[in-house]
Amino acid sequence: MDANEKKEVIKKKYQEIAILGGSCCSGSSCCGGDSSPVDLSKSLGYSESDVQSVPDANMGLGCGNPTAFAELKPGDIVLDLGSGGGFDCFLAAKRVGSSGKVIGVDMTPEMVEKAQANAQKYGYLNAEFRHGDIEALPVEDSSVDVIISNCVINLAPNKEKVFREAFRVLKPEGRMYISDMVLLADLPDELKEDSGLLAGCIAGAVLKEEYLRLLKKAGFSVEILAEDSDISGRQYGGLPVESLKLKAWV
Repeated sequence: MDANEKKEVIKKKYQEIAILGGSCCSGSSCCGGDSSPVDLSKSLGYSESDVQSVPDANMGLGCGNPTAFAELKPGDIVLDLGSGGGFDCFLAAKRVGSSGKVIGVDMTPEMVEKAQANAQKYGYLNAEFRHGDIEALPVEDSSVDVIISNCVINLAPNKEKVFREAFRVLKPEGRMYISDMVLLADLPDELKEDSGLLAGCIAGAVLKEEYLRLLKKAGFSVEILAEDSDISGRQYGGLPVESLKLKAWV
């Protein structure tokens, strides 16, 4: 599959999830099988209060909890790359308060509509959602204090573009906090072309060393905060992957 074909596979799957629910994976060996969004989120470090605060927005699609380690403060302008139903955006919106703002960007119109409906339902006036590609962000230069992203950048065919765009929109001294899936060893070619694993955050992932290299090439300094290799057994059928938590800054 070329880059456009991969994006169409991903968009179709997440359209389905936005409308019908379900997980990002099609097989029981991926994404925790039949685990509920609540159970999956708790296994990734979200609290009971987190998952109950905006239940319609928690779709169990992450591989970490970036709002837990993002150093957010009142007044911050926050951008979420791949905002889905808005779960992380709403948690961030609580922390930045009415003087701050959270912008969610997602490539799937149905997800943007779902997030907008959730914002209205739960009264988040400081959260907005935009349809767009994280390889070409609909965000102004040097306008964001903090970027968060939860298990989304692996889906982008051109990760170098994503990181360059992130660098572009961050203010001087801006920070980015990421939870994402990376490979610890190369996958066989047939798995790299598997549409289920592509939408499931595995087939599009790159080796950890390559991920870090691309971040630094885009201009970021990088600190690894944590690595969850146990997620391979919990959610990904023992494939050579881990959830990488990191901070990158301008």
